[in-house]
Amino acid sequence: MLLLALLWGVSIPITKLGLITLPPLTLTALRFIIAVPLMFILVVGKQRLPRRELPRLAALGILGIGIGQVAQTFGVAGTSASVGTIISATIPIFVVIFAALRLRQSVSRLQALGLVAAFAGIAVVASGRGDAASAVTQTTLAGAMLVLLSAVTIAFYYVWSVELSERWGTATVAAWSTLFGFIALLPWAAWEMSHVPFAVTATGLGAAIYLGVVVTVAGLFMWLAILRTVPARIAAAIQYLQPVVGVAAAAVMFGDDLGLMFVTGVGLVLGGLALTVANRRGESA
Repeated sequence: MLLLALLWGVSIPITKLGLITLPPLTLTALRFIIAVPLMFILVVGKQRLPRRELPRLAALGILGIGIGQVAQTFGVAGTSASVGTIISATIPIFVVIFAALRLRQSVSRLQALGLVAAFAGIAVVASGRGDAASAVTQTTLAGAMLVLLSAVTIAFYYVWSVELSERWGTATVAAWSTLFGFIALLPWAAWEMSHVPFAVTATGLGAAIYLGVVVTVAGLFMWLAILRTVPARIAAAIQYLQPVVGVAAAAVMFGDDLGLMFVTGVGLVLGGLALTVANRRGESA
């Protein structure tokens, strides 16, 4: 879970880097051109999927990729790297809510307090950035709302994927849903490529490769496997480390300054994680 937080934590700064030379839909399409074949290589020899399940997986893919990932990419284009990272940190909150509603996973008051403390730490991290003023000027309301929309849809995608994975396996569900989402994306990406000038640079291609291989393939399989074996509230709490990693990466990649508020926010995040995990251990005892 800690490794996944690191790998996913730098995804938005890297997306922002890729958007310097590639338009949003083109970058997203390149990401999944790389990811889809790798996913189906992992599916070879796995459980066979009945045709009756294809419509559900198509809906899942359109939700998670056609809406979620596309909204995130457009949203990142309209926000600073750190602001986009902070808004994306709401994904774990929505995961816990959807898991409680659909998977009936309970959340105690102490665990909820841990999640709130961690989220408060994220807010402190954001407010403690040295160039907070420039972060606001780089951010539009539309961009922020698109990132929030992506957080809601991606969270529901994760929880719904767990339900389907219990029947047909993680690899099968991830591969087929990603394929359908990619197919839904293609016409829009083709239109963008024909109307928006762009250049495929080493930076843009490197960003697409990282997003496709590390974030989409390796990260998604790790995350779905975690959700199948760890309660959503624990997995969600660990993922609060993502924005800490993301803001730190933005500082390195885009020259942001970090100060005392950043350190304070990290302390709150780690405290919230400890509170959530410690409570779970107490229940097990």
